[in-house]
Amino acid sequence: MTFPPDSPPSPPPGHALDRPAVLAALRARIARLDRSGARAAAGDSLPLCDATDSLPLCDAIDQRLPGGGLARAAVHEVLAADPGAAAGFCGLLLARARGTVLWIAAEPDAWPPGLARFGLSPADLVLVQAPRRQDALWAMEESLRCPGVAGALLAVDGLDLTAARRLQLAAEAGGAIGLLLCPDTGEAGGATAALTRWRVGALAGTASGIGSAHDLGDPRWSLELLRGRGARPQRWEVVWRPALDRLDLDDAGVEADERDAEVETVTLHARRRAR
Repeated sequence: MTFPPDSPPSPPPGHALDRPAVLAALRARIARLDRSGARAAAGDSLPLCDATDSLPLCDAIDQRLPGGGLARAAVHEVLAADPGAAAGFCGLLLARARGTVLWIAAEPDAWPPGLARFGLSPADLVLVQAPRRQDALWAMEESLRCPGVAGALLAVDGLDLTAARRLQLAAEAGGAIGLLLCPDTGEAGGATAALTRWRVGALAGTASGIGSAHDLGDPRWSLELLRGRGARPQRWEVVWRPALDRLDLDDAGVEADERDAEVETVTLHARRRAR
């Protein structure tokens, strides 16, 4: 899907948030507070992608997140310390949204066969080429607002609070999960309207050295939760196991963290004794 460079979509970019959109967002919030009553009143009209409130990552991480996972009907930022690792992480999240998802960028570089390794079927993926920033923002907003869309990703250098809030309202209205894939500047970043902000980096694969020299093993990532409403910042080392369709804490990383903590404790006690 490509927007013609000289033909902006309708409605025109920069239009004011209309009253029906605000009302739709408020109704979505009320529906999540009383889902049983909302479903009884709305019947089958509720968004298909809003069957649960959150997407699971893995048990150890889900326990640290409000709602037991990554919230749907919300926008989340992903800072790409490593572009390949961040794309894989986003592909995993979109796959777990279970439905049609959009990948929106000026020049979409998502590789469907590669994302399939993370459970995202190419049949569910729609690549949207939007060279102009206002076109990309419009496509993202309309996608999140659409009940037939399970999730949408926007590759962007950064967003101001006004644009981010518009996307958050759209996600609340439609029930989809929104991802903002941004380059990592090495800092936690400023204020954001996104529900969470993550930094994703790559770690060495799990290859044993036996077999093909091109086999890098299961992908290993560093996941760092920089900001999250109701969650404390934390870092995990994880491994994605394609054969099991499962994200696990990396045992080697856990052991290394435990060793570091033990060394830090011993060093602290030694300093106290030296005093």
